[in-house]
Amino acid sequence: MFRELVARGMSKIGAARVARNTRRWWHNSAMGIHIALPSAYFAELGVPRLAA
Repeated sequence: MFRELVARGMSKIGAARVARNTRRWWHNSAMGIHIALPSAYFAELGVPRLAA
């Protein structure tokens, strides 16, 4: 997970913090995973937005 997050543009410190949190993965969004997977990434994949 660390390497994938760094490859997507997240800082090494932020990626390490998210990758280290294996027990409570649902808290990762609060820790900055939105930086690595922005809305534009999902828009390119064609995933519709659920919130306006």
